[in-house]
Amino acid sequence: MTKSKLLLAGLLALVLVPVAAFAQVLPDLGGKKVVVVTENAYPPLQFIDAKTGKQIGWEYDAMNEIAKRLNFTVEYQNTSWDAMIQAVSDNQYNIGMTGITIKDDRKEKVDFSDPYMRSEQFMLVRGDESRFTDAKTFGAFKDGLIGAQAGTTPFYTAVYSVLDGNEQNPRIKLFETFGATVQALKSGDVDVVLTDGTAGKGYVDASEGKLKLIGGPLGTEDFGFIFPKGSDLVKPVNAAIAALKADGTFDALNKKWFLDYKMGQ
Repeated sequence: MTKSKLLLAGLLALVLVPVAAFAQVLPDLGGKKVVVVTENAYPPLQFIDAKTGKQIGWEYDAMNEIAKRLNFTVEYQNTSWDAMIQAVSDNQYNIGMTGITIKDDRKEKVDFSDPYMRSEQFMLVRGDESRFTDAKTFGAFKDGLIGAQAGTTPFYTAVYSVLDGNEQNPRIKLFETFGATVQALKSGDVDVVLTDGTAGKGYVDASEGKLKLIGGPLGTEDFGFIFPKGSDLVKPVNAAIAALKADGTFDALNKKWFLDYKMGQ
């Protein structure tokens, strides 16, 4: 072998060895059925396509890819947010996904996966809103109402980062679903909805100028999938999450759903 060929072979070895060294053999779950529950009210993470009626979004793509790599079959079901954590805790479902913030109090009922996404809260308002421009000016606008779901990150952010820390503050109107809070915003029943920036962008893009995001981020949160306590799915799903982060799959999904996808088109 010539010196040039030896050098080329050596360079190829330097390139290929790290790839092989860090390649991860994922667990094989043998085609078992895994029931995954979601709310379908958090675009672009998961929602119903108005044109096709199909369940689509970032989380569906991610979960389908996790299922493919771990060799399990997904059965999707739906429930409301206020019932989801308890239902997963009670083993009614194997996994829950709906942009669920990883929080210590929730860990008392369910196990979380490693984070698959980091998010920030923003203020979603009507497109013609001019009475306030951020959390501080909204706090001073005494007639302003916030729409929220009880027990969610937006609810607690509204209470402690926008208003006065009183969880019974009458300026917060409670709704059963996130979609209902947005509908109330559109109809003028409330003036602000707090939302993760990615979901907010989805609603803004679909609103044809009727909604907008204002102010800066109000907090950072990590999203994770939830499981019944002690679930044997946590470890393999975490391994798949790590693999999807490492090989760029999550980056591709971010581009697909947060940059390229246009709601309602």
